[in-house]
Amino acid sequence: MRRLGILIGVTLLAACSSTPPPPDWQMSAKSSLDNATIAWFEGRDAVERAEFARARAAVARTGRPELVARTEAYRCALRVATLHPEPCTGFDTVSADALPEDAAYARYLSNRLQPGDAERMPPAHRAALGVADPAGALQGVADPVTRLVAAGAALRRGQASPGVVQVAVDTASAQGWPRPLLAWLGVQQQAARAAGDTAQVERLQRRIDTVAPPR
Repeated sequence: MRRLGILIGVTLLAACSSTPPPPDWQMSAKSSLDNATIAWFEGRDAVERAEFARARAAVARTGRPELVARTEAYRCALRVATLHPEPCTGFDTVSADALPEDAAYARYLSNRLQPGDAERMPPAHRAALGVADPAGALQGVADPVTRLVAAGAALRRGQASPGVVQVAVDTASAQGWPRPLLAWLGVQQQAARAAGDTAQVERLQRRIDTVAPPR
């Protein structure tokens, strides 16, 4: 699944094989959003900001504020995937123009679901919402970005079981994405510390130090 598959409704960017070829703004936006995603997950914030600005500018050339809102929702989802506490102010400033499914998605990300919102979710997120422990549903999600976003959303609504946290850790580790890996290892370590499992705390600290050696 393309990374933009975590967005709602009609895909923002056309597939490269479409006929006729997609407009330049779509190709520019997709390339920049892909680059922004990797930069964010790798902790390269300046690159992420620059790439996202390019993506947003490309989308804005259409004069369609609902697509700008969708792009901001995508950026917000990446923050949820990495357990970033910062509110999604970028989406908030354009939320008045968001399509209903995108507004529902934003509420899902911030744990403010309203009646009927679940039905507007993409299948992976809808499946995670429909069970008490989403771990099994997340394991069946092919796209690693979507998997991490769904795990982050589960944590925000208090459904991040040890299984969910492990799925997130394994996903970030397999992709070599240090920012989400450190965030989710921190969740595991906090749980181990609360349980008094000193050996596990120390084991997790060694993993954390491997990713981000102490200075």
